[in-house]
Amino acid sequence: MKVTSMSFILGFSLHGIVLGFSACVRRLLHSNHSFIRFSSTLTSPKLFVSGLSRLTTDEKLKEAFSSFGQLVEAKVITDRASGRSKGFAFVTYTTIEEAEKAREGMNAKFLDGWVIFVDPAKPREPKPPQQSQSQPSETGFTVNKTVGWCG
Repeated sequence: MKVTSMSFILGFSLHGIVLGFSACVRRLLHSNHSFIRFSSTLTSPKLFVSGLSRLTTDEKLKEAFSSFGQLVEAKVITDRASGRSKGFAFVTYTTIEEAEKAREGMNAKFLDGWVIFVDPAKPREPKPPQQSQSQPSETGFTVNKTVGWCG
């Protein structure tokens, strides 16, 4: 493969570096190289959005993604204890076609000053069943393995 163009990131501030990096990412995504294309087609109208600013709200997310179709939901995921954003979100459209347009239109774009990435949402993997502290013994009785000390 022959490299036809090269980008340099020159900057003395974080903002300059982010702008330069974003330009490189955008150039790669819009190039004709097959290894840059999206790796999988959508099978669901639900998208995973990563790289969000901690200040991005549900409302800002809805505003940014609403131009691509009818939104069912746009939800920034937050920490249960602190209520702060975890830096990612899920966006759901009514059709897969709308979700595909949003994926192509918003991937590697700026939202609240951060470059975001849009990918197909993957189903949550089931959690393994919890192991019980007590297990039946060979005789069929339940044995409690709790160790304590009484003084």
